[in-house]
Amino acid sequence: MTLLDTSVPTVTIGAGAPSPEDVVAVARRDAHLLIDPAALEGMAGSRGVIEALAADPQPHYGVSTGFGALATTFIDGDRRRQLQLSLVRSHAAGAGPEVEREVVRALTMLRLSTLLTSRTGARPVVAETYAAMLNAGITPIVHEYGSLGCSGDLAPLAHVALAATGEGPVRDGHGIAMGAANALACAGIEPLVLEEKEGLAVINGTDGMLGQLLLALADLDLMVTTADVTAGMSIEALLGTDAPFAADLQALRPHPGIGASAHNLTRILDGSGIVASHRGPDCTRVQDAYSLRCAPQVGGAVRDTIAHARLVASRELAAAVDNPVVTPDGRVESNGSFHGAPVAYVLDFLAIAVADLASMAERRIDRLLDPARNHGLPPFLAHEVGVDSGLMIAQYTAAGIVSELKRLASPASVDSIPSSAMQEDHVSMGWHAARKLRTSIDGLSRVLGIELLAASRAQALRAPLEPSPATEAAAMLVSQSAGPGPDRFVAPELEAAASAVRDGHVLAAVEHRIGRLSHT
Repeated sequence: MTLLDTSVPTVTIGAGAPSPEDVVAVARRDAHLLIDPAALEGMAGSRGVIEALAADPQPHYGVSTGFGALATTFIDGDRRRQLQLSLVRSHAAGAGPEVEREVVRALTMLRLSTLLTSRTGARPVVAETYAAMLNAGITPIVHEYGSLGCSGDLAPLAHVALAATGEGPVRDGHGIAMGAANALACAGIEPLVLEEKEGLAVINGTDGMLGQLLLALADLDLMVTTADVTAGMSIEALLGTDAPFAADLQALRPHPGIGASAHNLTRILDGSGIVASHRGPDCTRVQDAYSLRCAPQVGGAVRDTIAHARLVASRELAAAVDNPVVTPDGRVESNGSFHGAPVAYVLDFLAIAVADLASMAERRIDRLLDPARNHGLPPFLAHEVGVDSGLMIAQYTAAGIVSELKRLASPASVDSIPSSAMQEDHVSMGWHAARKLRTSIDGLSRVLGIELLAASRAQALRAPLEPSPATEAAAMLVSQSAGPGPDRFVAPELEAAASAVRDGHVLAAVEHRIGRLSHT
């Protein structure tokens, strides 16, 4: 054993629900996991119930029978270890590209969390092995396709379980692909030998879709507030007004998300010389376009959708998802808690919200570039009109992304494909909802990055009028590459701007200047 690196965060996990922040810390920051000893004691107690049933000559589902459509087939005691391993091997049937490391780490930690509830009947060694794999940085290779979201994320979880037994491919802490047996040996981890009920316990859960929901919520907490920043920059650069964002007007429609977004916009535009320049009685504009004036209504609705999704995630974090489960009074009961519908619905809902937020941002980008609507700015914000194209094609890129996001907003959770000889005749497709949401969030970051570039360039063209302190701070992040001037290779600028949005640099720069904004 090596000494724990004190620069790495430490997370203690027990029988209770882990926090979303703890899951993200393990998934993204390689936080070191410690297990509460009381949770291991609880697991040992519930394991006694399973062992008693295993000795019973009467069949008990998941303990001494087959699975799914084979639930009535009795398995003799001397074949049950083979039954558990066969279950995991057969269910590790994923296909397609590798799933991201952070997703695999999140789903592994969440399965560990359910094991520690003592409701699965697994032995403490199963939980200890999962924690050891996470701490060693061993990441089983999980594939894009294979889960229908019922009975949970079977194939992804089976690939993790197979690695714990020393079979199948993994990546070590350095990202090097190797066999699981080799990786476990190098880390000093004994491969698991699964006993009765444990094959089901390690694959029967919503951990893949829940893990991706938690990661998405962390991303969106950052991104929806960044969208307030880029919206404020566009409003300012288009000579819009901050008057509609007044608190008393927003109070007439008391959705909390709308109020928070409007308050952010008021703060972001505070002190803007550009806004002040056209605030007087000489201004002939009656009201701004919807993509400017209604930014809080869309951004706020996204916030409230996130709040609902966060509530669902908190409930799922507190769940013990397995089938059958060991109840506190010692019963072993079949149930339907593995069905992913509650998580799948909010994953789909978030994809709708993300698409709409990006769509509104794209309309502002287009308005910034159109000389008929941008109030005196050059066409496409070009340096030499006719010679330079400016950001013309950057708007095409944003439009193409938004079109894709609209397709991804079509819900996966309404598409049920029966499986397991009609035993599993209705499935959630929650894994697919999670996968498309990850793509949607990446697209949103790119559209907001393009808006950041366009609004920054438009602000600079308003000189000598001064932007607000907040929007100036955001513009400075891209000022060297995105400022006015002759055409240049724009793709690297788009990527850098998207990274500034995605990594939180835009929001951090603004909050460093004016203080913390309202988050979700």
